[in-house]
Amino acid sequence: MDGIDKLNQAIDYIEQHLNEDIDYQVLADIAGCSSYYFQKLFLYMAQLSLSEYIRFRRLSMAAVDLQKTKRKVIDAALTYGYDSPTAFNRAFKRFHGAAPSLVKQGKASFAAYPPIRFSVLKQGGDELSVRIEKKPAIRILGIACPLAKNLEQNFKAVPDQWQAAVANGKLIELVLMNNAYPNALLGVSIHHGEQWKYMIASASTINNHDYEEYFIQAGSWAVFSGQGDNRSLQALQRRVLLEWLPTSGYECDDAADVEVYFKADPHSAIYEYWLPIK
Repeated sequence: MDGIDKLNQAIDYIEQHLNEDIDYQVLADIAGCSSYYFQKLFLYMAQLSLSEYIRFRRLSMAAVDLQKTKRKVIDAALTYGYDSPTAFNRAFKRFHGAAPSLVKQGKASFAAYPPIRFSVLKQGGDELSVRIEKKPAIRILGIACPLAKNLEQNFKAVPDQWQAAVANGKLIELVLMNNAYPNALLGVSIHHGEQWKYMIASASTINNHDYEEYFIQAGSWAVFSGQGDNRSLQALQRRVLLEWLPTSGYECDDAADVEVYFKADPHSAIYEYWLPIK
């Protein structure tokens, strides 16, 4: 329950700062996790991204302000983070179905989007099996793409990286360089420090300067097994963060999380998901 309470405290912070720039790291600090995991938890629990939620709340409050006060449309636009009336009008009309000037005059209805409150729900479904393992540092070689600090921007970048690796033959090269544990292709999300990145990689002792080197730090991991297409992996990660983690007695550690593909078929993969824990 403590984790849910912290998430709701982060929601309260958003409400108090809707007319300011909101730093995702501040929200993550309130929730007691990294910005990466906070955004992931929020996405899985709310079923929309953090940036979408903040945008919806701002547009909802802008409509209330226009009806209840004498504020001009341009002032509402600036208050809720829009640099121009044109951008505000476009976003407002898309969300509410009416122009802000009509809402202000009371000539059109508008959409109300209340604040989210999180609560613990008992999830049904199959048993979720887990192994807790201590692992040594793992040296990997791979190809990297930058990850945006706004998590939703990466939903296209990561699949594009896999497709490019297949097309240019680098995926086969990584398979051939895999001579250390684990014997599998890896998808590694590195989200600590200033530069976030995602690596398609393999564990290797080979020196090859055509590929980027990275060391997955030693630590403890919760290991979950699965099989299926890409959506099944996302479903597994969602269950891990929403069903297992809140009652596990563990917290997410600030280390890379790892997708381990024993069979890297996008339609019928066999994989493990490693969640770093403390």
